[in-house]
Amino acid sequence: MDTNVLLRYLLRDDAAQAERARRVFERDERILITDVVLAEAVWTLIGRRYRATKADVVAVVEKLLQEPNVRFEDDEVIWSALQAYRETDADFADALIVHKALKTAASDDELHAVYTFDTTALQLPHTTEP
Repeated sequence: MDTNVLLRYLLRDDAAQAERARRVFERDERILITDVVLAEAVWTLIGRRYRATKADVVAVVEKLLQEPNVRFEDDEVIWSALQAYRETDADFADALIVHKALKTAASDDELHAVYTFDTTALQLPHTTEP
């Protein structure tokens, strides 16, 4: 699924496209929402046009995690990133970057830190300035 289909499903801001997106979610098939699609959707939701709050974003992602036919690249990473986003001032994308890196590196213990200049991202565990 791409970002536009996901956004039409969530926002219902274009009646015809929202209906088509809704039908996809009601089919008896798995829907993959990649990390990139989710990050783009969140970025759009919190942007100037829609101005979603942190609580709105948390509710949306929690709802998607509960959808029976929705799959993410890694539900555990999405859940961990969502909790970090909820508990800090970091952006969702930053939380996702850190938690995806932690999960990817867990198998080989090579991750020392996620380097960032972003002061709010530095609130996340395992981040440091270069």
